[in-house]
Amino acid sequence: MKRVALIIITAMLLAGCNQPVNPQTPSGTPVQELSKVSVILDYLPNTNHTGLYVALEKGYYTQEGLSVEILQPSEGATATLIATGKGTFGVSYQEDVIYALAAEDPLPIRAIAAIIQHNTSGFASYAPKGIDSVTDFEGKVYAGWGSPAEEAVIQACMERASADFSKLRLVSTGEATYPALQSNVDIIWIYYAWHGVQAEQDGFPLTYLPLIDLHPALDYYTPVLIASEEVIAANPEMVSRFLAATARGYQDCVDDPPGSAAILAKHIPEYDPTFLEKSQEWLAPRYIDDAPRWGEMRTEVWDSYTAFMVEAGLITTSVASDRAFSNAWLP
Repeated sequence: MKRVALIIITAMLLAGCNQPVNPQTPSGTPVQELSKVSVILDYLPNTNHTGLYVALEKGYYTQEGLSVEILQPSEGATATLIATGKGTFGVSYQEDVIYALAAEDPLPIRAIAAIIQHNTSGFASYAPKGIDSVTDFEGKVYAGWGSPAEEAVIQACMERASADFSKLRLVSTGEATYPALQSNVDIIWIYYAWHGVQAEQDGFPLTYLPLIDLHPALDYYTPVLIASEEVIAANPEMVSRFLAATARGYQDCVDDPPGSAAILAKHIPEYDPTFLEKSQEWLAPRYIDDAPRWGEMRTEVWDSYTAFMVEAGLITTSVASDRAFSNAWLP
């Protein structure tokens, strides 16, 4: 009987040793089960988004107790979808956040991280046309989306350079790409990490004028991660865990552009992997750049671009920066 009892006790002890330990996040928070979280992109997946896919593929979100689904936008702007509870987090732009908060019926959203520290967009033209500055825009054709903000930016850049904005012809074509620059289109607005790098790879000679070199207010955050005030208030700890995992993903993009590009390529196989790697290498030093950590935003950047939007008549009332963004949930 003693031997039987000893066997039973030993078996119980061994069973106890094999019981799973209650899992914890890297920050030490116990995890009972994974919380479902969705991220709505601003556009088709591209290298602006790589850190999200890296965090997903490497299990960083799972380690933080999150089950994350990355979605492409459906109907409506991402800011509206997030404000109305269609997604947990979204990829948006400083401009859209300010518009949302300055509206007659404001959307309850807030920026919680900057994906890239400085504006990486600018004006592009076909190099043989000799459009080397915004003063050369006079008498030329600009093709774009036709938004009021777009027009205001071009006008501000030209006026700052003492060029006559009325001499530039604006046409609305939707998204124009660089091959059109060889024909009757002279200038387009591009994000260099995507279309600029594509042009380089294709041997297409571009003249590129970065917005940050043309007007001080145009070094705004684009893109940013946003969340609704409801999500933030209900579960700020979950927001912090999401950003902790996302920051790890973007740090990997900085440290290993080829490996990160390979992960993104699994999700967008229609793109040339060599192009994705070149785009990733171009963006790698720009995710964090001169900021003390990935995602951090500065009040003066928000205030400067908000003032620009007021002055340009894009919004009628200013938006306080502490309503628009917070670094509180960054790791």
